[in-house]
Amino acid sequence: MQESAQQKKGVSPIKRLLFSATLAEKNASHKIAYISVMTAIVVVANMFFEFKFADTQFSLTIVVSALCGLIIGPLFGFAACFLGDLVGYLYHSAGFAYMPWIGIAMGMVALVTGFVVNGIKIKYKWGIYVKIAIVCVLTFLISTVGINTTAFWLLYAKGVPYFTYLASRLFIQGQIWNSLVNYALLFVIVPIVLRIKALNLRIE
Repeated sequence: MQESAQQKKGVSPIKRLLFSATLAEKNASHKIAYISVMTAIVVVANMFFEFKFADTQFSLTIVVSALCGLIIGPLFGFAACFLGDLVGYLYHSAGFAYMPWIGIAMGMVALVTGFVVNGIKIKYKWGIYVKIAIVCVLTFLISTVGINTTAFWLLYAKGVPYFTYLASRLFIQGQIWNSLVNYALLFVIVPIVLRIKALNLRIE
């Protein structure tokens, strides 16, 4: 099968910032459709895919956010996650205050995933697993620790030493286990998604 001229030339840096290698080749209607569907999936994930076990709240938002970055790309993946979190809150706030940093943290997962998966070139078959590992480390440090934990600490536990609060949130509130479950799922789901012929995903 012959590659298109755009595939041979590669995706421009500006398009690479906005879209995944796959979506950059689509027309405007395809782009809108992909972004709309992924945003809707984020909304559903925020509303219905949260589970509580003891003091630990499990959700699939890390997996869904990473898939947004993989399928849509960095910046539009970020936008889809942030908008999806906002719409999910507006539709079903359950009386809680809006926490914008959660949407930002989800968006950063998509942003990092989009850059790493579509931007780092590893020719070996196992390269995707290396990329997923990089995504896991970076998103844990940036989103779980850097954004979410810091925001909660500043607003609700500022009198507590930061690292004391971090340890409590990770191990007592169980966020470390939620992260590990999501990251384990990424290692399973991402290779499967890349093999779905209907999506025809291409990573460089």
